[in-house]
Amino acid sequence: MYIIIAGCGKIGANLVKKLSNDGHDVVVIDPSEENLSQLENGTNCLAITGMPIDEDILKSAGIEHADALCAVSSDDNVNIMTAQIARQLYHVPRVVTRCYDPGKDEVLQQMGLCTVCPTMLTVERIGLLLGETEEN
Repeated sequence: MYIIIAGCGKIGANLVKKLSNDGHDVVVIDPSEENLSQLENGTNCLAITGMPIDEDILKSAGIEHADALCAVSSDDNVNIMTAQIARQLYHVPRVVTRCYDPGKDEVLQQMGLCTVCPTMLTVERIGLLLGETEEN
């Protein structure tokens, strides 16, 4: 698959590593050259410095033929806008959006966006772990 990752923080960088190791063609976009420079040596991807909501940047990343886009920057609004551009303007078949705010996450799901909310995943996991400790 040809995958674009918008955001190269901890999650984005690890996602680049995993997906490229799995044999996917990966492009990562981040406005910070410093973030991009922290990618591990040998990581097989194209790194582009810029804002992922900029259509010229997305075109240089090859959005017209992307199979998937993952919007995982630390900014919910940038992730939402990037996901909407990818889905609505470029008809990228698979778009996944990270959203920290549980309130926004619910609205995004109602809009038909595929989301991951680290806040709720953490709450759910801690709840499960607490439940496990009570039983032991």
